[in-house]
Amino acid sequence: MDNKIENSKILVTGGAGFIGSYVVEELLQRKPEKVVIIDNLIRGSFDNMKSFIDHPLVEFIEGDIRNRDLLEKYISVSDYVFHMAALRINSCAADPKEGFEVMLKATFHLAELCVKYNVQKVIYSSSASVYGLAQNFPTPESDNPYNNQTFYGGAKLWGEQLFRSYKFMYGLDYVALRYFNVYGVRMDTDGKYTEVMIRWLDCIRDGKPPLIFGDGSDTMDFVYVKDVAKANIAALVSNVSDETFNVGNCEETSLIELLHTLLKVNNSSLKPEFREANSINPVSRRLADISAAKTKLNFEPSISLEEGLSELSQWYFKKNDQKKLNHDSYR
Repeated sequence: MDNKIENSKILVTGGAGFIGSYVVEELLQRKPEKVVIIDNLIRGSFDNMKSFIDHPLVEFIEGDIRNRDLLEKYISVSDYVFHMAALRINSCAADPKEGFEVMLKATFHLAELCVKYNVQKVIYSSSASVYGLAQNFPTPESDNPYNNQTFYGGAKLWGEQLFRSYKFMYGLDYVALRYFNVYGVRMDTDGKYTEVMIRWLDCIRDGKPPLIFGDGSDTMDFVYVKDVAKANIAALVSNVSDETFNVGNCEETSLIELLHTLLKVNNSSLKPEFREANSINPVSRRLADISAAKTKLNFEPSISLEEGLSELSQWYFKKNDQKKLNHDSYR
């Protein structure tokens, strides 16, 4: 199946980002002819790319996907495209106009150019945000996508529908992947749903009680970033097209359970401090049904929450120690 990647030219938008950098690493294990990364480094970083930035098969372009000419230059010579570049959910809410330009307009240009230059397949990064508070748990891909209240979720759903229409009108092959709560090494430290892990790690480091707002009963489906990268590869090498798949871990974890696991992997005896929630979370549950991805993509997550949180903790503490060392050396 991997022969699709071997000797092929692949573009990854957002390839310096959290998930994108792992996708690039997976691609490089499969002997492509070339991997081109376009990233404006607002969310991505050279640090994320340090394992491959000097790789002879990698070309990194610091640029913005809103630059249509830049997109055209590299899509015109690509066999496959992973479209992963996006704004954060918070950024879309803070500046909907920019959200429109990045999430909708640039995605439209990308789809248009993929048709123009006969790209063989696009893998589109979508999100469980399209569901809002889902109606069914576990949540299948057929769940009503109209409970979403966020610009980000709406934009991701629009992207799915854009690629679907382009498959119907022009034959553009694509697969869309709806990520649930992705976490792991290199993660954003200010993501809407996962930054709570970072706050708690800071508390563990400082020996302070971790804060929980509310009773800690809200749940998420945490899926490790390396598993998400593998789902992207599975989507590309499969013969599947014109389908959308959930990418989760199929485990519903409450915030209190998450904290207990984080404390456990760090051998911490700290006790949480509960405070009144300052707002109502409109999405109080997340649980993916990934039976379609298992059946059609042969994808199954392999990294447990405990294993993933252990990796995350080691990385985060090492990163902070290095920051402190660098800061002290300049004093």
